[in-house]
Amino acid sequence: MSRETRTLLDPRLISRIKNFELRARLIVEGFITGLHRSPYHGFSVEFAEHRAYHPGDELRYVDWKVYGKSDRFYVKQYLEETNVRAYMLLDTSSSMRYRFRADFSKLAYAAHLAAALQYLMLLQRDAVGLVIFDEAIRSWFPARSAPAYRRVLLRQLEALLADASSSERRRTNAAAALHEVAERLRRRSLVIVLTDLLEEDPEALLAALRHLRYRKHEVILFHILEEAAERKLELPNQPVILEDVETGETLPVHPGALRGAYQEAVRRFMDTFRRRCRENRIDFVELDTATPYDVALLHYLGRRSKLF
Repeated sequence: MSRETRTLLDPRLISRIKNFELRARLIVEGFITGLHRSPYHGFSVEFAEHRAYHPGDELRYVDWKVYGKSDRFYVKQYLEETNVRAYMLLDTSSSMRYRFRADFSKLAYAAHLAAALQYLMLLQRDAVGLVIFDEAIRSWFPARSAPAYRRVLLRQLEALLADASSSERRRTNAAAALHEVAERLRRRSLVIVLTDLLEEDPEALLAALRHLRYRKHEVILFHILEEAAERKLELPNQPVILEDVETGETLPVHPGALRGAYQEAVRRFMDTFRRRCRENRIDFVELDTATPYDVALLHYLGRRSKLF
């Protein structure tokens, strides 16, 4: 993607726009523009309602409005009403509200990514649903493909951000939520999990992910962290007190003294989790809260294409 297009997908720029729906639309439009200017042309045919004009195509199918905006010829494509059923599972536990130096908290980043994904899915005429959880499922919005459904989901995501400053402690139990989703989904779906993986029992979470795969669902796990603080421990080189935002427990540490051991422990954990996901054919995507959104959207399109 061009530098100009990736700027449109930069969370720092998006965070300066007040209207939430406009943020989601700009992310998707920037992404689509980037695909038309990049090597990923195959994807544009996959998700868009247009394809590039080829000699011999009937002129009555040319979209002249698109031509007026882009100075390029595209032919309208007519897809079936619903191609894929997708569910986004959004972790809203207290740890997701953490932000150190980033422009976004992990929850805000995940909510914007979820908004862009559902916007893109509905453009593709896919059915999209939303599941909000922490230690239990809090909200369940069934998958639908009606264009007007976008507003319903956007309002829910925007409400989460308005509540992000709440001091209420909300623990994570993604494993229980995923097991319940696996039992409730009757039709094969694309399940997208957005979480920071700060789970008390990672093995239980892996078992829940395997449960989804056993039920024949495709799974993408977006692992969202603020890299500087949570992967690299780039905190001030002075004594600090770390607080577990989900339990309230505190621990006095000197970051400089344990940074090397911490980074090695994170690396080992990530290597293991990544390998276990690969063994179960689960897409595991690591995202920093500063990562442009096209990285995640491309992974979504790649996994979606495997459903056909």
